[in-house]
Amino acid sequence: MPTTATGRPADPGVPDDVSLIDSTGALEAMHHPPMSRATDKVIGHLDRHCRAMIARSPFVVLSTAGPDGVDVSPRGDPPGFVAVLDDRHLLLPDRVGNNRFDNFRNVLADGRVGLLFIVPGMNETLRVNGRARLTDDPRLLTPLAVQARAPKIGLLVTVEEAFVHCAKAFVRSDLWNPAHHIDRAELPPYAEMLLDHCAGLTPEESDRQGREMARRGLY
Repeated sequence: MPTTATGRPADPGVPDDVSLIDSTGALEAMHHPPMSRATDKVIGHLDRHCRAMIARSPFVVLSTAGPDGVDVSPRGDPPGFVAVLDDRHLLLPDRVGNNRFDNFRNVLADGRVGLLFIVPGMNETLRVNGRARLTDDPRLLTPLAVQARAPKIGLLVTVEEAFVHCAKAFVRSDLWNPAHHIDRAELPPYAEMLLDHCAGLTPEESDRQGREMARRGLY
C-alpha cells in the first residue's frame, strides 16, 4: 500500500472508474421490495404517537435545502421544546446561537424542511417533513420563553409527512450504551479545532470570542 512521507497510508481517493448507481430502477433491483409497514406508515398530520414523542424529545436534527446547497443542524432544549400548535403545525424556537442562519436562509429561499426527533433511551425516531416559515409573532413565541427570555424568531412548520423510523440505526450504533461513549480527551478541544479551521484566527481572538459567546448565554 502506498504511504506518505510520514509513513501513514496514502489516501486512495475516489477511483476514476468507480461504479455508480444512476437510476431508481438500478437501486431497487439491488434490494428486496419495501414492506407495507415501511411504505404505508406515512401520515399527513401529528397523531397521538407523534405528539408523545415530540413531547419527550430534547433533541431535533433540522435539515433544509437552498440555492447554495443543503444544511443540517442540531437543535436542543428541555424535552418538548418544539411546540405542537395543532395537528398540522409545529413551532421550533430559535435560541442564542452563532447567527450563521444557514437553515433560515434556506427556508427564506425554499421552505422545504426535514426534522428528526430523537428521544434519549428510545431507538425509534420520528421523522417530519414539510414546509417552513419564519415568525417573530410574540403570540406564538412568548409561551416558549426560557429563563424569562422569549426567542426572537421561530420556525413555523406545516407538516406534510410524519412517520416513525425503525430502530436499526440506533441498534447498530448502540448509541445509548455508556460503555461505548468515548473519552472526550481522545479528540482535541473545540477551541483547538477552531484554530485549525479558521484561517487567521489567533488564540487571543478565539478566547475573546469564546468569552463573548459565554456572556450571551444559552437563552
